[in-house]
Amino acid sequence: MYMNILVPVSFEAERDAEQAIEVAGILAGEGARITLLHVVEHVPSYAISYMSQEFIDETGQAIQAELEKMAEGVENASAVVIEGHSGRSILDWAEKHEADCIVLASHRPGLQDYFLGSTAAQVVRHAGCSVHVLR
Repeated sequence: MYMNILVPVSFEAERDAEQAIEVAGILAGEGARITLLHVVEHVPSYAISYMSQEFIDETGQAIQAELEKMAEGVENASAVVIEGHSGRSILDWAEKHEADCIVLASHRPGLQDYFLGSTAAQVVRHAGCSVHVLR
């Protein structure tokens, strides 16, 4: 069983965060911590000028609230929102906080994923801990 599980959450329709949270609960040892993590991608400088700070703040608060709602009822679960590149930020967070397992929901890869790579593929290739990918 794992004691420090990271569950990266994407709000894209084809990713089933609820299933990933459920699997994390099954894999968790007694007293394990489960962290739901959402990575907000950097907004390009040409687009950020069209967004008010109020909009950016409200969006961050809404994401945090949704993650906290997802964490309710999950023992020892917490919600964290960070900013960065999804794959690299997940790996960095897992290393810094000594996660021993990452449970990641993924979509079925399309042709673009074979050329560009996907977040799940990057995490699987470079994680220093166990990774469970769900489809």
